[in-house]
Amino acid sequence: MFRPFLQRSRGGPIDYLVVFLGNPGGKYENTRHNAGFRAGDATARRCGVSFQKLKFHALCADAHLGGSRVLLMKPQTFMNLSGTAVREAASFYKLPPERVLVVADDVSLPAGKLRIRAGGSAGGHNGLKHIIASLGTEAFPRIKIGVGSPPHPAYDMVDWVLGVPAGEDQKAVEEAVSRVSEAIEEFLSAGIDRAMNKYN
Repeated sequence: MFRPFLQRSRGGPIDYLVVFLGNPGGKYENTRHNAGFRAGDATARRCGVSFQKLKFHALCADAHLGGSRVLLMKPQTFMNLSGTAVREAASFYKLPPERVLVVADDVSLPAGKLRIRAGGSAGGHNGLKHIIASLGTEAFPRIKIGVGSPPHPAYDMVDWVLGVPAGEDQKAVEEAVSRVSEAIEEFLSAGIDRAMNKYN
């Protein structure tokens, strides 16, 4: 019998923020840039929680995951202002950057590849860029979901990330999205080094 590893919160302090990046609205739902949102939805569906509360400019769900109480967040500010929600929540719960885990798409990775990092630059990702500016540091962990790069250098990057993957790319991205919840649990329960060794 399936027993979900993520359960409804039983109280206590928030130990981590897990922030899934994307753009709100139906027209962005299946785009490459919304791989983070879809990973959040997949995690919630699998584990019987839902993003119902709107606070910190984000849809939030309060749950236990990997032995920690976590606040799952989907910022509703649009991608370029994602840091607003992260900064407000981190400040409210007095969490340092190393306890803010961000899940985002990455065009530098092949479609379907997951990569966990302890920190680093935004790599051209506007959501990560705004979070770095808002927190004042690059030293927060992230899980990157590969969505592939444009087929040729002249291809407009905005059109690419706001486009919908097709064929094998679509299948690979959706399989990666479904594995993110396991990677989050590994990060929270075993630490970032173990998670990187297992998923990178």
